[in-house]
Amino acid sequence: MKLKCLSFILLFLAGCNMPDVKTGKSLSYHFDAPAKIWEETFPLGNGRLGLMPDGGVETENIVLNEISMWSGSKQDTDNPQAYYSLAQIRRLLFEGRNDEAQELMYNTFVCKGEGSGQGQGANVPYGSYQLLGNFVLDYDYQDAADSISAYRRELNLDNAIATASFKKGKVNYGREVFTSFADDLGVIRLTADADRALNFSFGMNRPEHYQVTADGNDLLMQGQLPDGVDTLEMKGLRYASRVRVLLPKGGTVTPGDSMISVHNASEAILLVSMATDYFDKDPDGKVASLLANAEKKDYASLKKAHVAAYRSLFGRVELDLGRSSREDLPMDERLAAFNEDHNDPSLGALYFQFGRYLLISSTRVGLLPPNLQGLWCNTINTPWNGDYHLNINLQMNHWPAEVTNLSELHLPLVEWTKKQVASGERTAKAYYNARGWVTHILGNVWEFTAPGEHPSWGATNTSAAWLCEHLYMHYLYTLDKEYLKEVYPVLKGASLFFVDMLVEDPRNKYLVTAPTTSPENGYKLPNGHTAHICAGSTMDNQIVRELFTNTIEAAGILGIDSDFAGELSAKRARLMPTTIGQDGRIMEWLEPYEETEPHHRHVSHLYGLYPGNEISMEQTPELAEAARKSLIARGDKSTGWSMAWKINFWARLHDGDHAYKLLADLLRPCVDRKTNMTNGGGTYPNLFCAHPPFQIDGNFGGCAGIAEMLVQSQTGRIELLPALPSAWKSGSFKGLKVRGGGEVSAKWSEGQLTEAGLKALVTDTFRIKLPANSANMSIKINQKSVSLPVVDGMLVVDLQAGDQLGLMF
Repeated sequence: MKLKCLSFILLFLAGCNMPDVKTGKSLSYHFDAPAKIWEETFPLGNGRLGLMPDGGVETENIVLNEISMWSGSKQDTDNPQAYYSLAQIRRLLFEGRNDEAQELMYNTFVCKGEGSGQGQGANVPYGSYQLLGNFVLDYDYQDAADSISAYRRELNLDNAIATASFKKGKVNYGREVFTSFADDLGVIRLTADADRALNFSFGMNRPEHYQVTADGNDLLMQGQLPDGVDTLEMKGLRYASRVRVLLPKGGTVTPGDSMISVHNASEAILLVSMATDYFDKDPDGKVASLLANAEKKDYASLKKAHVAAYRSLFGRVELDLGRSSREDLPMDERLAAFNEDHNDPSLGALYFQFGRYLLISSTRVGLLPPNLQGLWCNTINTPWNGDYHLNINLQMNHWPAEVTNLSELHLPLVEWTKKQVASGERTAKAYYNARGWVTHILGNVWEFTAPGEHPSWGATNTSAAWLCEHLYMHYLYTLDKEYLKEVYPVLKGASLFFVDMLVEDPRNKYLVTAPTTSPENGYKLPNGHTAHICAGSTMDNQIVRELFTNTIEAAGILGIDSDFAGELSAKRARLMPTTIGQDGRIMEWLEPYEETEPHHRHVSHLYGLYPGNEISMEQTPELAEAARKSLIARGDKSTGWSMAWKINFWARLHDGDHAYKLLADLLRPCVDRKTNMTNGGGTYPNLFCAHPPFQIDGNFGGCAGIAEMLVQSQTGRIELLPALPSAWKSGSFKGLKVRGGGEVSAKWSEGQLTEAGLKALVTDTFRIKLPANSANMSIKINQKSVSLPVVDGMLVVDLQAGDQLGLMF
């Protein structure tokens, strides 16, 4: 897509004749009992640290997380012998002996060492993301036999605060918990409406590698994680957590050896400070400094500053899809009801905003991107090491960033990507004797770029190119040339790798990636064997074509590297185009192989439909129809993140009802309310997405899919309500963004667009696809009525930065 087309960026803001979005009740969900499983607890986070309270009455456990809490260490993972087998692997692939090529790769073309530990990397150099610990409160009630009534715990997305309240005997107890966006620590407030009725003790623990001591009236937990190299001595990351209790209305504090007790209070403020030495070489000093600053403030000031800082991000977007009679149900009951009857429009709006809440809560400028679980985990060996899987999962985590007006939350991924380049250059040389940089499926905080330990999934080599799509996407939404100058060398390096790595397939004369995969999917060979390794795949071609196109465009914008751009253009022309097979579907490989799993969770050959823009209803209708047939053959129900991806596919195909059907599948309650057993992909009671187990990418993919149903701009024009489902007959939104630096708002009734608004953040020409009911449309720019030509259903308007456009239909 040409930049000139992409710069049609419009912001439809309230203020441009747009009414406020009325969402009615606050955005929140609740339960009427304490959490029985971790997946019922509330996720709180400020991008660096996280708390997950379970709301227990007698004993409450709050899981503590810190975004950099990783075991492992940097290591040399490149196999120096790998390149010597590359020519033979390619020869076998070109002779159709793919199974033999794969077997050779098992022995030679893998990382050096133990790799990810087969997903159990806590004690190998690859490492694992881990919980920091558990904060445990034991409550002592004056009459333990008193009954509990009026129990309610709630997560409010408007202010990022979790609350719990209940009555025990004659005393009302209340709790508020938040992770401060302003003061960078956890804050817990405990109250009782009877004098001296608050009595409790608290401690900290984790499964291993920790020591807890009382330091005055503070409780301190410290430790060091294994680096995976020295198994006899802890030499890895150091961490610390310090808790301080404040009693504004009196009471006593009694320290013990490894716990603190509080007696005869009616209010207690607990400040929880955590840090590792990943970013701060003195974690003990860091936690102490944060506490010293926070304890100078009263609770009201801490809360006010937190809410203001959080809302500066969360408050940018509003969405109203209608009210529902089920809004007062506990979330587990509401999900169960939705599974039986999908008529609950406000649940879709809540889920959308929950996705934005999770992104705001799990990453922060200057820190790390969200991992497979955001920043929330409750184990040492987090599933799949809680790492950065690069064949879709880390990328999906960032699909909502631009369109839902959280553009700066893309930057941690940008910075993480830049840090992979040096290691990726060494890997490119070792395995492919290529210039530039490459990374494969596995990513961690230790710059691991080699292939994984098993070629069937670990040999995907287009991950760096996919990451570069995000680097360029951030530019398309911001048009920040200084930023583009900064990231252009990363795009160029990724392109340079493929300039060297692509090789001609003698069977068809196309340039192909060899060896490679279509991520994690296998196919049947004529000899009956199953293989994963191949020469070229449709996804590879789509991603490399996109990378070359973006790099060419970036070079043109910056006025540099014209010769290199010409070389990329010539290489791009020799890639196999996305091809329709005899069965009418998009071919997944360069040859018409039969997939071993027809309903495989990865749908990689449709990358060009989403998140790419190679396939569209307007510009490539035949490919769009083939993509539709491919999706039907693949099926709807799958793992959680796969269903989220399919929401976006169907939205791009302008089929809102099918996209909504996938959203309903994604929201299927996957935990049996009686046994607490998980069954298949869907949604946990606390709205976490189930792969299973929990993977946060499904939440982010679902959030992005809802936005995709409401606005699209990937074809160089803005289209409002391109995939509106019949379930959302009337509604409104404000603050969604489109490519080129704009923000859009809209209102509709009975499925028809009635009002729209736009603010241009850059001076440019903007294009809007108008709905069929636009014959009597009125137009205002900066509140003044104007007349503009409409050509072929397209409104074209020149705006200066800051201009506001309003449309009435």
